[in-house]
Amino acid sequence: MKNIELLKILCETPGVPGHEERVRELIRTEIIGFADDVHEDAMGSLHAIRKGKGKSPEKIMLLCHMDEIGFLVSHISDKGFLYLQTVGGFDPRNLFSRRVLVCTDQGDLKAVMNPGGRPVHIASAEDRKKIPEPHEFFVDTGLGAKAKDVVKIGDMVVMDEPFLEMGDKVVSKALDNRIACWLGVEALRGLGKKKTDAEIHVVFTTQEEVGLRGARTAAYHVKPDIGIGIDTTLACDTPGVPEQDRTTEQGKGFGLHIRDGSFIADKALVAEIAALAEKKKIPFQRTMLRSGGQDGAAAQQAAAGARAVGIVVGTRYIHTVTEMIEKSDLEAARDILVAYLKSK
Repeated sequence: MKNIELLKILCETPGVPGHEERVRELIRTEIIGFADDVHEDAMGSLHAIRKGKGKSPEKIMLLCHMDEIGFLVSHISDKGFLYLQTVGGFDPRNLFSRRVLVCTDQGDLKAVMNPGGRPVHIASAEDRKKIPEPHEFFVDTGLGAKAKDVVKIGDMVVMDEPFLEMGDKVVSKALDNRIACWLGVEALRGLGKKKTDAEIHVVFTTQEEVGLRGARTAAYHVKPDIGIGIDTTLACDTPGVPEQDRTTEQGKGFGLHIRDGSFIADKALVAEIAALAEKKKIPFQRTMLRSGGQDGAAAQQAAAGARAVGIVVGTRYIHTVTEMIEKSDLEAARDILVAYLKSK
């Protein structure tokens, strides 16, 4: 897969809701020369705009959120243990004995996360059955009381795990949603020097994981005619999940996202993209989620509204440090985005 190094750097760069600045600056350097205008809005979203032909061109908006789920430091004990508030949705079963990165003004600190309470050797049978809530976990930087000299309330904490290639798969924390950032950059590059009739806005949004916040303000400003939310979705093609709940199967192409808890896609737009994918022989699968949401909903509902759809990539083990995608599915998502934008 071309440019996989960019995906690696994107995934390993820390950026929780409200703290996306490192990701934003990385993207800014990658899109130099591929947009007519690049600017940051008040919420921190990065707008890359390619002008269209004519006086009133159709506006197409791609929404690619930059934030990953993570934590903010909410308390520092006298002994230097850090307590956290979540920013984004965690299953606490996935938080035990994790290595984390505490991002401070003085630099990033390697640390570990564990729940409070007795360890296994002295725990009772009842203790071992309990699953602590996220606020019951703490972070140990190894600095003891000196942690207070370095860490402050509000500092960002993220999981600290490496990006891996495993055969045809990619595994990393923060694939949700750095794959969309990668796709936004690759869509701009794929257009090259081609001038389109449509005005194209590729917007790398903030704070999606806490309620589509950056996308709402960005979409209200752009007022697109068409909004495309680019994101991950579930790939539950794994043991223990009924066939009807799989959402996507890896290796079967990009997801053409029709519905979730936040929006219902425009029927004609779904048909248009499906026809284009079939014409270009780009594999795809239709996807729906019973709950959850993504930035396409913000574009659909902003100002007077927009036609909207989602282009998604099926991801196993979502919201963990073992998020996994199939390379060919990511490439299919890139190919349909470039083909669709070139057709405009």
